Amino acid sequence: MTNPSMDADILRLATNLRMGSAIAELYSKIPFTDPASYVHGLLQALWDARIKERVLRWQQQAGFEQKKTLENYTTDHLELPKGMALSWFTECHFVEQKQNFILLGNPGTGKTHFATALGMEACSRGYKTCFWRMARLVNELTASQDDKSAYNALRRRLNDASLLIIDEWGYLPTNVNGTRLLFELISDSYEKRSVVITTNLPMAEWNRIFCDERLLFAIMDRLIHHGYLIKHTGDSYRLSHSLMR
Repeated sequence: MTNPSMDADILRLATNLRMGSAIAELYSKIPFTDPASYVHGLLQALWDARIKERVLRWQQQAGFEQKKTLENYTTDHLELPKGMALSWFTECHFVEQKQNFILLGNPGTGKTHFATALGMEACSRGYKTCFWRMARLVNELTASQDDKSAYNALRRRLNDASLLIIDEWGYLPTNVNGTRLLFELISDSYEKRSVVITTNLPMAEWNRIFCDERLLFAIMDRLIHHGYLIKHTGDSYRLSHSLMR
C-alpha cells in the first residue's frame, strides 16, 4: 500500500527534477531485490513510459486523418520493386536511408491506408512524421506566404519531420505558384528526409496537373533519385464493399 503523502512528495520532487509524473505511479510497482536493480528497473520503466508518451504525441501531431496499422492489411495486391522485401518498408528502413517511394494505384486500393500505417510505424520507431493531402498542403503554403512568421512556422514543422507523406498527389490541378511551393519543399527534403506520395496518376501524366513543366521535371528528378515505385493493383475496396450493389 502506498502513502498518499509520500506519493505527493515524490511527484513534487520528480516534477522539480523534470522526471515527469509517471514516477508516482510506477515506483511501487517495481519489485525490490537490491537497490541497484530497483533503481535500474524504475529508470527503465520511466524511460519506457516517456517513449510511449512521445510516440502518442508524434502520432497525434502528424496529421493522420485516421489511425491505420498493417495488422490484417492484405499485401497480395502490392507490386514491390524487384528484389525488395516488404519489410524494408514496414520496418521503416527506407526512412533511415532517407529514401522516397510513390504508391501508385486506382482509388480504393489501399494507398492511403498503407501510407498512414507506415507513418504510424515510423512514429513508433522514433521518426517524426507529417501527413498532408496535397491540395491542403498547397493551400496552407499559399495562404501563409503573406505572413512570414506563419510560413516559416509551417516550413519548420515540415522540415522537422523525418518522413513526409503527401496523399492524393495530383488529384486537383496546381497552378504555377503551387508547383513552385511544392518544388521548394521537395528540393529541401532531398537527401534530408523520406517523402512518400500516394497517387492514381502515372508519372507520365503529371504534366496534366502541374502547370510548370520545368519545375515538374525538377520535382520528379528529386523524387525518383533514391526512390521506389510500389503499385497497388486490384479492385477498389470501397466499391467491392459498397451497399449500392
